[in-house]
Amino acid sequence: MRKRRWLRALAGTVSGLLLLFALDRLFPLPPAPRYSPIVLAADGSVLHAFLNPTQKWRMKTELAEITPALQQAIIHKEDQYFRYHFGVNPVAIVQAAGRNIFKSGRTTGASTITMQVARLLEPKERTFGNKLLEMLRATQLEAHYSKAEILQLYLNLVPYGGNIEGVKSAALLYFQQPPSYLSLAQTVTLAIIPNQPRILVLGKNNDRIVAERNRWLRQFQQQHLFPNQDIADALNEPLDAQRHAAPTLAPHLARRLVTQFPGQAIIQSTLRRGPQAKTEDLTKNYVRRLRELGISQAAVLVVNNRTRAVEAYVGSADFQDAASQGQVDGVRAVRSPGSTLKPFLYALAVDRGIVTPKLKLPDVPTNFSGFRPENFDKSCAGEVTVERALTYSLNIPAVRVLAEVGVPVFTDKLRAAGFKSVAKAAPHLGLSTVLGGCGATLEELTGLYAALADGGRHAPLALIKNEELKIKNERLGISSKRKNAGPAPILNSSLLITNSQLVSPAAAFLITDILAQRTRPDLPMGYENSRHLPKIAWKTGTSYGRRDAWSIGYNQDYTIGVWVGNFSGQGSPALTGADVASPLLFDLFNTLAYNSPNNWATPPATLDFRLVCTETGLVPGEHCPNQLIDYYLPGTSSARRCEHRKEALVSADGAMVYCRACVPAAGFRRQLFPNPLPEVLAFRETQGLPSSRLPAHNPACQLVRGNENGAGVALAITSPLDHAEYVLNRGEKQQMLLSCAAGSEVRQVFWYVNDRFLRAAKATERVFFRPPSGAVKISCADDHGRNVDIQLQVAEL
Repeated sequence: MRKRRWLRALAGTVSGLLLLFALDRLFPLPPAPRYSPIVLAADGSVLHAFLNPTQKWRMKTELAEITPALQQAIIHKEDQYFRYHFGVNPVAIVQAAGRNIFKSGRTTGASTITMQVARLLEPKERTFGNKLLEMLRATQLEAHYSKAEILQLYLNLVPYGGNIEGVKSAALLYFQQPPSYLSLAQTVTLAIIPNQPRILVLGKNNDRIVAERNRWLRQFQQQHLFPNQDIADALNEPLDAQRHAAPTLAPHLARRLVTQFPGQAIIQSTLRRGPQAKTEDLTKNYVRRLRELGISQAAVLVVNNRTRAVEAYVGSADFQDAASQGQVDGVRAVRSPGSTLKPFLYALAVDRGIVTPKLKLPDVPTNFSGFRPENFDKSCAGEVTVERALTYSLNIPAVRVLAEVGVPVFTDKLRAAGFKSVAKAAPHLGLSTVLGGCGATLEELTGLYAALADGGRHAPLALIKNEELKIKNERLGISSKRKNAGPAPILNSSLLITNSQLVSPAAAFLITDILAQRTRPDLPMGYENSRHLPKIAWKTGTSYGRRDAWSIGYNQDYTIGVWVGNFSGQGSPALTGADVASPLLFDLFNTLAYNSPNNWATPPATLDFRLVCTETGLVPGEHCPNQLIDYYLPGTSSARRCEHRKEALVSADGAMVYCRACVPAAGFRRQLFPNPLPEVLAFRETQGLPSSRLPAHNPACQLVRGNENGAGVALAITSPLDHAEYVLNRGEKQQMLLSCAAGSEVRQVFWYVNDRFLRAAKATERVFFRPPSGAVKISCADDHGRNVDIQLQVAEL
């Protein structure tokens, strides 16, 4: 009998539970409230807030922001037995029913905090039937949520008048502080308003609010809820509250993150409020001064080199400036990078042993298979050291180095650094890439320079601190699935960006050392005379047509990237990196890194010193009296010997030179002659600069072949181009230029067209002729027996 009763009780319990489970599934809780997306700074303060989809300010209050004072004030005011009941307080219901029936005391609804949450989640007309539904929902809420979570829901939903809901929204919009920073007086103020949000309006009825606040404070004092001194201070605290605008710092990053993580109520970024505010102000004020020059926009990115956290993000000078397209995000806009990729190219060349800082490169007009680069000032120096070529951003030496490094090697490294446009266009890119003939963003370039600042180690830039969002981003690859979504801390579009060693620490140090030697326009006497200002390495860039001005700098702590221009793409005569972008870069560094320790990079152990010839930067040869010290990578840097001067056997009168096959027994002398590269020699002669060639070779010598006299330089035709196609107009007397580059020992060359002799000319003479149509063979021979051929196609229209 007892067993049957027990079984019946068990069956009844199970049936009841199943019924409750079925009802819970049939009548699920209403969806979670739709919060206003907010973007936080690294310290947790609110940078930017948005209206929720229903156009309300409903910012989510986190559990950690609900202070003990706020909990006590709300619970003692609204529901003293909140922690003990299951959503409904039977005693309160009986008391309320008695008061309402017998009309004694204040009419109440006996609503618990949980019941109020149910009503706020599903607003309904206040009827007896709906009250019963509230009770059922309250019980359901208690089954699904903890007390702390129910209190959190309540504080996120309570009304504060107008379109403001939730304690956090009210705290930020009226007191400009998060709930956890409020005083006791402010906390109690926010606790009393939800009961009468239309009567107690902050900013309008402050006197009435103070009276109601103080009444509750005295009641709390009688209940010994707070220390007497805290109550006394709160009673004397004036109420200085008025409606403020929602926080709007970092609008571009805020919209980017909210788009990237839809439905996320709180996104904690890596930005720091102080640097962000200062960067926005400096950028806006600086661009205001540029408007008369036809320049309307700028973008800035500030990166912490040690963590790769983005600490300031400015997409435009003024987000609200619709006339200048202020809502465009200049940090992610794809633009021509100008010369900003040159430091990275030279670093790659250092790692491949191609260059060292003191090595001299030809800086002469050069045709690279149809591509004729020019320096920014249209002039050439003949020969320049690598460090000078980089410091003055010379184009011709950079293209020469890229030709030697190889375009695929260069673009593959840029792809590894997250350059999306370069990755897409890589098969079609050529030597112009290093001069800005590709697309890049400020974010990509700043990340690349941060790698140079960190010994060549590349790591993705971090934009968010939320660990759960990082994991979500890594797992789903959100950026690759959403149009126009930029790189996130883990994934960057369709490219998987991981930590990688782009260049060696030695190469990164050498490039940093060169870039730090530039004279800063804000400190013409050197940064050492201003010990409070930071030392930086920096590089500028200007795109074709003066449409984009770049300046990117770094030290041990920060990398700052600056772009200045117009989002419309319109150029300006004043738009250059050095003149327009750099002043803002230095203002930012001097503000954000003022009085910093100025720790600087030290040479890694893989670097060493060696003596090189002053004239060429190569390992000294037999005739190199002038030498200097240069860095190099043992086992990697080229060990080619210098031959800038060569010895020749000259007749007593200096009229001719002998080779070893025709040198007489007597009547000659040994003499050193300059031995520059043929293109450098030709440039010096065309510019009227001092230059000298070897005397003519002994005409009586019958054994002249190739390099018997020690000449180690080949003959090269510089015009026309090999395997090129030329179109001539039949109606015009157009002619083709013939020119060559030859060694200093060459005095005369001989030109042939389709194996027919054309004419003899001086080695530096420019020869013109009208070519026949069709396939044409051009040949050139010098007076030392060397010859070279090229093929081209000529058409007449």
